[in-house]
Amino acid sequence: MLKKISALSLLSFIILAFSVPAKAICPVCTVAVIGGVGLSRWLGIDDTITGLWVGGVTVSLIAWTIDWLNKKNIRFLFRKILIIALYYGFIVVPLIWWDVIGHPLNKIWGMDKLLFGIILGTILFIIGMIAYPYLKNKKTDKPYFPYQKVVVAIAPLIIFSFILFFLIK
Repeated sequence: MLKKISALSLLSFIILAFSVPAKAICPVCTVAVIGGVGLSRWLGIDDTITGLWVGGVTVSLIAWTIDWLNKKNIRFLFRKILIIALYYGFIVVPLIWWDVIGHPLNKIWGMDKLLFGIILGTILFIIGMIAYPYLKNKKTDKPYFPYQKVVVAIAPLIIFSFILFFLIK
């Protein structure tokens, strides 16, 4: 056992020593999402629950991108709409091409489970983002606890993951 751990540690060190930093652009994110969907299927997690988190991550990436463009003072016509369309296109279209979305037996209420989860996760994450300013301390305009903004944003995803887990089974 110790020999396996040592060999794995050495291999990990070699890989990390010669690796280059990842350039996290949309195709890389898309491959990560597809890999995550595959892993969640392998673990037996329902596609609706996986879709919740894919939708939440997509909204988060869109918000980060728009904030980054604002900080760099990069402005162009239909900027937000274009960013939203590109992110969802880069994530959903490959899932359709690789038959992850669209299987006739993978439906909930007549809609693909993964696509339904992505839509629901998008809505829930946006609700969490909108709720945060209302849940800050009114006197000091500061959060009540560290990382409150993160907790409030992902709380709806966590709650609905449990609801869907018990509802779908």
